[in-house]
Amino acid sequence: MLRLFTALEIPADIAFSLSLLRGGLPGARWIDPENYHITLRFIGDVEGPVANDIADALHQISRPSFELALDGLGAFGSRRPRSLWAGLKPAPALHDLHAELERDLQRIGLEPEHRRFTPHITLARLRGASEPDVATYLSLRGNFQTAPFPVGRFVLLSSKASRGGGPYVMEEAYPLAA
Repeated sequence: MLRLFTALEIPADIAFSLSLLRGGLPGARWIDPENYHITLRFIGDVEGPVANDIADALHQISRPSFELALDGLGAFGSRRPRSLWAGLKPAPALHDLHAELERDLQRIGLEPEHRRFTPHITLARLRGASEPDVATYLSLRGNFQTAPFPVGRFVLLSSKASRGGGPYVMEEAYPLAA
C-alpha cells in the first residue's frame, strides 16, 4: 500500500531561503529543506492497481507552466498553533491546476477532498509552541517574500505514515506545457 499525494517541488534556492528561517521558535520541529513542497492534493493510502489508475489519470492533465512567489508566513491553529507555513502570492494558474487534478481524481473514483485548498509550504510542526511565541516569531519574520520562480511540472510523491512528514519518494513527474 502506498500513501500518495501530488505536489509542486521547491527550487533549491527558494528552499535555501526558507531554511534560513529555521530556529528561534521554542517547540518547533523544523522540516528538512529537501522535504519542502506545496501539496496539491493529498490522496492517501492506496493499493497498487489504484495507484496505477492515479498515475494514468495524472498523465492526462495538460496545463501550461506558470510562476509562483512566496509571500508571508503564518501558522495553522490559533489558540494551539500546530504548524508554521510560508504562503504564496495569489496564482490563478495554481488553482486551475488543483481544480483539474481534483476533477480527474474524482473521475477515477477517489473521494472528493473536503478541506479547502490552501497552498503553502510547511516549515515546522509545532508541539508545545505558545501562541505568544508564535506571534513574536511571525512579527519578526512574517514579511518573508521571494522573487517569482518557474513551475514546470508537478509530481506524484509517496510517503511512509509518519509524524512530521518525509522522507518523500518521487513516484512520477508530470511536465506542464512550456
